[in-house]
Amino acid sequence: MRPVGAALEVTAGPRDPATKVVSREEAVRRAGPGRAFRLVFTNGCFDLLHPGHVECLSRARELGDVLLVAVNSDASVRRLGKGPGRPLVGERSRAAVVAALECVDLVTVFDEDTPRELVAALQPDVLVKGGDYREEEVVGAGTVRAGGGEGVIVPLLAGHSTSRLVEGMEAARRVGGVQGGDGGEGSQGGGGGRSARGTEP
Repeated sequence: MRPVGAALEVTAGPRDPATKVVSREEAVRRAGPGRAFRLVFTNGCFDLLHPGHVECLSRARELGDVLLVAVNSDASVRRLGKGPGRPLVGERSRAAVVAALECVDLVTVFDEDTPRELVAALQPDVLVKGGDYREEEVVGAGTVRAGGGEGVIVPLLAGHSTSRLVEGMEAARRVGGVQGGDGGEGSQGGGGGRSARGTEP
């Protein structure tokens, strides 16, 4: 595998997370077709980062030289119907937290309901999703395979999900254990559970 430092012009040692968060155009420029490294792509809402997310992203990074994570915008999360008040954390903060993980090399935010257009623009070598998906359900997997790449399903880490965390917070609040907050940048939300594929890994 080619060294990431050469591919993305990063220095050895800890990297400033802010330098990893880039625009869609910059992501395609730096990691799109013509790149000289093996690109791994995954996407999700990452509303409350938990060990399941970290495990999935760490496993994804092992499959190539550079891991690019696409984060759903606040508007996109609301349209997906993740639940009342979702996202709890705004898109800029969610992107910054994901970027703080050492296994993540680039982060960009996308506003569509699915990352189909971004996958087509990037043409990653590997597309990764969490184990609650079947490969035929993963948005963009066909595009990646058509380009000679592969789709990989990473098994879920049992007992961890954002929905479970939210349910626990709501239960604690009902018994007076937790006081409600303002929810941050993305606190205005819509109802329902997961209704669309291609979101949280």
